[in-house]
Amino acid sequence: MHTETELPVMLVDDEQHIRLAAGQTLELGGYDVHLHECAETALEQLSADWPGVLVTDINLPGMDGLALLDAVQKLDDSLPVILITGHGDISMAVNAMRGGAYDFIEKPFSSELLLDVVRRAMEKRSLVTENRQLKQELEAQSAPGPRVIGNTPQIAQLRQIVHRIADTPADILILGETGTGKDLLARYIHEHSTRRGHNFVAINCGAVPENLIESELFGHEKGAFTDARSQRIGKFEYANGGTLFLDEIESMPLALQIKLLRVLEERSIERLGANVSIPLDLRVVAATKVDLREAADQGTFREDLYYRLNVVRVDIPPLRERREDIGMLFQHFALIASSQYSREVSLLSPERMHSLMTYDWPGNVRELRNLAERYVLLGENCTFDFENRPITELDHQVDLTLSERVEQFERLLIQAELSRCGGSIKETQQGLGLPRKTLYDKMKKYGLDKSDFKGEPAE
Repeated sequence: MHTETELPVMLVDDEQHIRLAAGQTLELGGYDVHLHECAETALEQLSADWPGVLVTDINLPGMDGLALLDAVQKLDDSLPVILITGHGDISMAVNAMRGGAYDFIEKPFSSELLLDVVRRAMEKRSLVTENRQLKQELEAQSAPGPRVIGNTPQIAQLRQIVHRIADTPADILILGETGTGKDLLARYIHEHSTRRGHNFVAINCGAVPENLIESELFGHEKGAFTDARSQRIGKFEYANGGTLFLDEIESMPLALQIKLLRVLEERSIERLGANVSIPLDLRVVAATKVDLREAADQGTFREDLYYRLNVVRVDIPPLRERREDIGMLFQHFALIASSQYSREVSLLSPERMHSLMTYDWPGNVRELRNLAERYVLLGENCTFDFENRPITELDHQVDLTLSERVEQFERLLIQAELSRCGGSIKETQQGLGLPRKTLYDKMKKYGLDKSDFKGEPAE
């Protein structure tokens, strides 16, 4: 999201002195100004999620300002377009406003007028983009299937990036430590793309023996090698139309990396033992827990393949860098386990929740999920392996003041009670002994929404 000083304004005018003077006025007003002398080049730079405002002269060579307005309306009818009019264009500009233009400015115009109109248009645009983002987040949180759970800025940004790239044809590289949920994120991308009606196919490059992985990916014809007794469809072909997820891509043999690069560039394969090229329409999502740039420097990963995969990269933060999500994730996994094993979920004590919050989680979300399942099965008899460490070792990891720690405990307690009560406000306020307004105020303070605790779907 752009800050106020970064909000972009696109200015289109073929008269250089007007273009430069108005551009300087907008720059002094704190905007990121993009200058164009013709409509065609301006239109190339615009998109439906462009966060700014367009200011254009009506009289332009080639495509004029009204034609540019029509094109922008088709692209995004909520993108504000401000028209600059000459002496005889007033009636034309008024008609254009009926057709969707935000406002018009008549030449000659003052700097104050230009800044005032742009400011009002920018306020409208910011409101639209914020509402769109909120709608996307709500849809993502309530959609069935894989979910990216969390309210920390890192996870909110990750969801925003994923929604921006989900329907693009670009291949994606996911970087994250072991257990952060790379497989889940790949499935989430697939389910939120137009490819969701086709196969999601996953293969762990580090789990398949080197002498079998080529056959697994490309398939083979009968008799292609000694044990090839029948034709086999490979993962590439099976994922056609959908998504192929290559986990632990860093483990792929170098010889096979060359063939993968060719597939990514040509979008076709040949089965082993065949000469017929099979065209592919699929997205490849690769995942790694190591820095592929360093691996390329060390000669264990092909540099050209690294650059081909690194066009769109998504980083998943480790759990220790998003501690505020730990309580929500634990309750989410506990609810799933309670449904799976038909067991009641007992409320975690503040001390145990503190243990969760201050642990480093080397196994990340996977380790947390395993612990939640064990806790549901064993209840208070479940031992947290990290609880017996000295308190000083726990405390130095989270540098919080006393008031911050109190707020942290309060948030966790409310979160746990909401989860236990399935999001019921009435039951939660009774369980905590809080008046309804006080509970609502505290939920607002900590960014808690009752809808997040109503029967969580499986990951």
